[in-house]
Amino acid sequence: MKIIFLDNDGVICLQKNWGSRFKKQHAIDGWKDLPDWKRPTYDLFDNFDRKAIKTLNQIISDSDAEIVVSSDWRLKASIEDIGGYYLEQGIIKAPIDYTRVITEFDYPDNFPFYRSMLSEQNRSLEIKDWLSRNDVTHWVAIDDMDMRSNGRKWGLDNFVWTPNSLEGIKQTGKKQEILNYLL
Repeated sequence: MKIIFLDNDGVICLQKNWGSRFKKQHAIDGWKDLPDWKRPTYDLFDNFDRKAIKTLNQIISDSDAEIVVSSDWRLKASIEDIGGYYLEQGIIKAPIDYTRVITEFDYPDNFPFYRSMLSEQNRSLEIKDWLSRNDVTHWVAIDDMDMRSNGRKWGLDNFVWTPNSLEGIKQTGKKQEILNYLL
């Protein structure tokens, strides 16, 4: 099985899309009084960038990879609901799973914590945990947080960094870099 571990913000939901959820929520009468779990999934999340969706769809078509959500968005909706959102936004495949949250399993023994990189370390460990529990032939993690191995014990080798939050996955060369891990 081929897997894309996908973060949303800074990858397919780009900076120009941030805050679009508030416009959607304002259209709902009494939206401020509704907890997240009572809001429609469509109104919880910002829109995905159309060109980023096109790039992701080309990667999925070329590689036949499945999506596993590693984004913090996984904390706000079920896999079924977020899958429906992906499809509504135009992605050709719904995610098959989420990575588990770091609190659901143990850190490795003698793990070298770095407070300045805790989010990156946690997400890397969550991806490694998912890989250890599933049969995967090819995989890549895509994120705007820097989780490259670069000699870091906790880093990821099959990683594509999208540091430009205005461009995300559609940055020049990123599509081919991702496909290199999946094909």
